[in-house]
Amino acid sequence: MEHEVLYRPSYSLLKVRLQQGEAVCAEAGAMVSMSGGIEIQTAAKGGLFGALKRSMLGGESFFVNTFKAANAGEATFAPALPGDIRALELKGQTVYAQSGAYIASSPEIQVDTKWGGAKTFFSREGLFLLQISGTGAVFLSSYGAIHEVDLEAGQKYIVDTGHMVAFAEGVGYSVKRVGGLKSTLFSGEGLVCELTGPGKIMIQSRSADAFLSWLIPQIPKDNRR
Repeated sequence: MEHEVLYRPSYSLLKVRLQQGEAVCAEAGAMVSMSGGIEIQTAAKGGLFGALKRSMLGGESFFVNTFKAANAGEATFAPALPGDIRALELKGQTVYAQSGAYIASSPEIQVDTKWGGAKTFFSREGLFLLQISGTGAVFLSSYGAIHEVDLEAGQKYIVDTGHMVAFAEGVGYSVKRVGGLKSTLFSGEGLVCELTGPGKIMIQSRSADAFLSWLIPQIPKDNRR
């Protein structure tokens, strides 16, 4: 699939060029523009149960739009938050992403949810991860720029839960306190992901949780009675 990511890393726009008969799937609401020869088909991908599980547990939309080229053309997509878009070419592989990271993919790519385990109960990102697998292109978005880290076998790496984007299959994943209880409550760091190699991880330079923590106190309160 021919594609290009424009205006990265702050306000990335994904442009996909489709030949006649070629298609791309995208999250509902992700489309920015498209050529006149592109047709849209909306469906609950994976059936009713699969779409419901992905929506309720994985934080993604219930419906997925398929953009198919009746004539050669292009379609552009963007995430809800300002940030980067990274293209991955999967060859029978699997990656795990936090909810909201998936933006688009080849029709052959399967997006499901995976139980993250009891240790993730207090993670702000929830109990479930997106399990993205198959052969084809997948496009993941972030809030802020994407920073990649290649972990060697047995190497551990600590990431704030609000900064996780995705990691390769085979990377160990657990959520833990950053230190003792006092550090967890008062350091401002909270809970973190402990990832264990080998494999590649992707983290984002900004956290939506941190932004909301700053923004909400700034909103004027309505003192009217």
